Amino acid sequence: MTKILFLPGAAGSAAFWKPAAERAGCDGLFLSWPGLGDEPADAKIGRVDDLIAMTLAHMSEPVDIVAQSMGGFVALAATLAAPEKVGRLVLTATAGGVPIAELGGADWRRAYFRLFPRAARWIADPVADLSSRLPSIAAPTLLISGDRDAISPPSVGERLRELLPSASLHVIPDAGHDLAQTHADLVGGLIQRHLMRAQQAPA
Repeated sequence: MTKILFLPGAAGSAAFWKPAAERAGCDGLFLSWPGLGDEPADAKIGRVDDLIAMTLAHMSEPVDIVAQSMGGFVALAATLAAPEKVGRLVLTATAGGVPIAELGGADWRRAYFRLFPRAARWIADPVADLSSRLPSIAAPTLLISGDRDAISPPSVGERLRELLPSASLHVIPDAGHDLAQTHADLVGGLIQRHLMRAQQAPA
């Protein structure tokens, strides 16, 4: 059984993915992001690159990765760094890796720091545009977007689908940025079907 890494978004909590994972019947390693959301800070974590390194440290063996929002950027960057270690990807409401603002995504920073006033300020720093490198990712990828997501609208998922050679996109009606929690049953089922395909494929 391939190990599954569950990566949260900028809220940072390992608990974010547990409802959908439970409905998917998936166990795995639920990471949290030190210093983000209400998570305690770690002096060793001071930028997004440190989160990528943290994720890579859990990839000594092949993994599948399920990631939310900014965690999707971390997942893509980790996959580019160690493509042989990633079997399948599930990216929900991904915010990063492509030019989000140009694709209609709203600026989330002010609302985020109102909600999490003690969160590390480095999370607001710009991240790299990975667009030119994404076509090299061969891992089968399920993209899940909400049609009411102002931060990462479906146009972001559509751009990622265009760039990732083995990607499919599922848009959930009446869903916002937190769709993995508000639509946990549906998202859990999508995750289960996508990740289980690898085990059901003929040898």
